[in-house]
Amino acid sequence: MKEKISKEKQLNQKDSYDASHIKVLSGLEAVRKRPAMYIGSTGSQGLHHLVYEVVDNSIDEALAGYCKNIDVILHEDGSVSVKDDGRGIPVDPIRGTKDPKIEGKSALEVVLTVLHAGGKFDKKAYTISGGLHGVGVSVVNALSEWLIAESYRNGKIYQQSYKRGVPQTEVKVVGTTQTTGTKIRFKPDPEIFTTTKFSFDILANRLRELAFLNPGVRITIIDEREEEKERTFKYDGGIKEFVKFLNKNKDVLHPEPIYIYKKQEDVILEAALQYTDDYDEREYSFVNTIHTTEGGTHLTGFRAALTRVVNDYIKRHDLLKNKELNIIGDDVREGLTLVLSLKIPNPQFEGQTKTKLGNSEIEGIVKSIVTEELSAYFEENPQIAQKICQKAISACEAREAAKKARELVRKKSLLETATLPGKLADCSETNPELCELFIVEGESAGGSAKQARDRNFQAVLPIKGKIINVEKSRLVKVLSNEEIKTLVTAIGGGIGKNEFNIEKVRYHKIILMTDADVDGAHIRTLLLTFFYRQMTPLIEHGYVYIACPPLYRVKKDKKEFYVDTEQQIQEILLKDLASRVNLTINKKTFTHTKDSDKLYEI
Repeated sequence: MKEKISKEKQLNQKDSYDASHIKVLSGLEAVRKRPAMYIGSTGSQGLHHLVYEVVDNSIDEALAGYCKNIDVILHEDGSVSVKDDGRGIPVDPIRGTKDPKIEGKSALEVVLTVLHAGGKFDKKAYTISGGLHGVGVSVVNALSEWLIAESYRNGKIYQQSYKRGVPQTEVKVVGTTQTTGTKIRFKPDPEIFTTTKFSFDILANRLRELAFLNPGVRITIIDEREEEKERTFKYDGGIKEFVKFLNKNKDVLHPEPIYIYKKQEDVILEAALQYTDDYDEREYSFVNTIHTTEGGTHLTGFRAALTRVVNDYIKRHDLLKNKELNIIGDDVREGLTLVLSLKIPNPQFEGQTKTKLGNSEIEGIVKSIVTEELSAYFEENPQIAQKICQKAISACEAREAAKKARELVRKKSLLETATLPGKLADCSETNPELCELFIVEGESAGGSAKQARDRNFQAVLPIKGKIINVEKSRLVKVLSNEEIKTLVTAIGGGIGKNEFNIEKVRYHKIILMTDADVDGAHIRTLLLTFFYRQMTPLIEHGYVYIACPPLYRVKKDKKEFYVDTEQQIQEILLKDLASRVNLTINKKTFTHTKDSDKLYEI
């Protein structure tokens, strides 16, 4: 553990950490007027970002080798506290600045009230750090209804309280201590955020990531609200253990993840990758422990290196029988689970929320390191290398077959536009914006639905049973399925991420009308998965709907009404049992009813 942290330790032990290391770049401006500029949004995402920013400061201490324990507590009053056992924020006065408003003030107050103030701007304190360009804690302070900061240093507990970013007290000593560290407790301001309720699961997932990325650091989250919950994360295996965690329910091609660690000047690259028999790729990239959800130059460099190494190995060992095939990056990454962690001194992020790395020089550095390390691994582990290469070749062959099958489906759709599927009961309206398509289970449901519809603008398409699960099937197999072909032809627009054209869709309202039982829910899920994976714009444009048929029809004397839930029917039974009124209750699958009048009424 100590050896691992020492690799990342960027602090010169001889240098002290005091107010002289706090470099001020600019004053705190109107963060409250434009909070989205600093935290991305004022919704749930921005709310949780506040916690991440405070935790990032504790992680900076861990990267420097001074913090081993971080505790996050969600309190009953809606506030959250983050405590670490690092060195504690300096409290001595700032000296040597030209700004009279800052000169002589406690470093603790400056860090919490001035943008771009912190140890991460002084290379003597930190060479590597996360945080929102150093604005993190001050932005959290500005967007909090109140905040209390405590620093444990020099055997004393120093404290200062704030209200919406404004100090309410001076920095004062409130006790003694034998430990060091920092504790920040804050309550998000309801005037700023649309919601101020933290999600335990969202925070726990992020803290788990940080524990994987910082081997040996123990991170605990405690929820003191309604039901007290506690989770502790500590992983000595680092990102290798992270990959195993991600693949725990998968069938892997090789038992141990491939691990790469290389330090080149100020750049530290760490990667762990493992292949599964899945068809999708899962990539998690980080820069200075910040999750770069949009990737960036580091991920681009890794992908290029991986594609090159696999192609070179295939050519050198003559593994590709069909020489006309061209293996591309998508083929090489099929079934890949990757965790890529980069630590660099001055990351440049595109956008204030740090979702994409923009340093242009990083792409070449990462590509060079990964090419060298992965090539060496392949030569030393030929069995694993061949499995990975065969997986890529198989993916390439399937992609080419799917391309041909998609072209056939497209041509068939064009030829059959005038002669749509026989079981489709189309509508007379030709304006897609006014047209509705009901997808129903089987011919019996289709028959009653056809009678109950308004044939002017409502079309009905019955499908046989459960369609193929597109999540677990390659596209070539999906395209050979008859029910899928029928759906593609009826809806129009084609199929596939790059082929589907929303402008050519024949209906702007596609309604899934399945029964309110387990089988109906399964069919609905399979259809939604198909639309999401192969006709994504339908979901994005809001064209897909779910019909919600009732569970019961209740007849009371001469009146009939419908009931949606078991709870409602129980309430009706109890009520009418007391009044001794006779009820006739029918539970049936209304989408399969032969009474078209009842279906029309529903």
